[in-house]
Amino acid sequence: MLRPFARAFLVAAALVACLIAPASAADPAVIRIGVLQYGTVSWELEVMKRMGFAEREGVRIEVVPLAQKDAANVALQGGAVDLIVNDWIWVARQRAEGRDFAFVPYSRAVGGIMVRPDANLRSLADLRGQRLGVAGGALDKSWLLLRAWSRKSVGEDAATFVKPDFGAPPLLNALILKGEIPAVLNFWHFSARLRAAGMRELLTLDDILKGLGVEGELPMIGWVFREDWAAKHRAAFEGFLRAGAQARRHMQTSDAVWEELRPLTRAEDDATLVALRDGFRAGIPGENIAQAERTAQRIFGILAAEGGAELVGNATALPAGTFWRAGGSR
Repeated sequence: MLRPFARAFLVAAALVACLIAPASAADPAVIRIGVLQYGTVSWELEVMKRMGFAEREGVRIEVVPLAQKDAANVALQGGAVDLIVNDWIWVARQRAEGRDFAFVPYSRAVGGIMVRPDANLRSLADLRGQRLGVAGGALDKSWLLLRAWSRKSVGEDAATFVKPDFGAPPLLNALILKGEIPAVLNFWHFSARLRAAGMRELLTLDDILKGLGVEGELPMIGWVFREDWAAKHRAAFEGFLRAGAQARRHMQTSDAVWEELRPLTRAEDDATLVALRDGFRAGIPGENIAQAERTAQRIFGILAAEGGAELVGNATALPAGTFWRAGGSR
């Protein structure tokens, strides 16, 4: 039986151990990420967690489900989340209005025009007088770039000779599959589903950019965050970015991981899963952020001319610092 002095010593030692332990093993940094319920970003986040990439970087990901894009913007502006996925045009507008948001490329995957194989469409001009489903509304970046490309390649603004039907991506896919519209301009993962269902690609964003004389990779969407948050949590944020890069490399090289992701992708069959896998892989951006920023600067002028202040606000050029780089925005 322990003497009173020995018991007291053991109790004191246990208390000291409890006090010391938290300091010696720091808890992982928590990053709150706003994710749309239909967004493909959840695939990468799942791989980051499943493979332990985030954990090894000392980061714990907290997913905050959101219903729509506007809700994501509001959540970020209100401080409810630390990161969302959005495009650099939104960031440019915010910076031009004095807000310190910044952008890190996440994907260059952007949809194109998909047409029914029985619609006898070989070029955009063949759509004259016909309906074109357009996801994202009248200020969608792909639609604005298509209009600019059309003026240069066809000699006429597409908005004057096609009948744009603006609608939600799933609805547009349903309409073209039913034969109610002959063509859609949709987001990449919806286009991938159409390709798997037998629809044909008429025009890609890369085709449009080349037709506009723009060379170079253009990641349109990426991680968006406040610059001061990134500065305060630099180690955790850069660790998160490294974990994301590891996840994308794994998704690029492993077919097995896509089988694991099948329930999350909601792929109805093998053809759809393969189309989604290949589309995601094709959209993985390179690591040359400086080059991507130069391309964005050229595209900004085109989009600003097409969308005006309603799209870009009072920005007259891509504001400095829109594209954030490890080690600081410059």
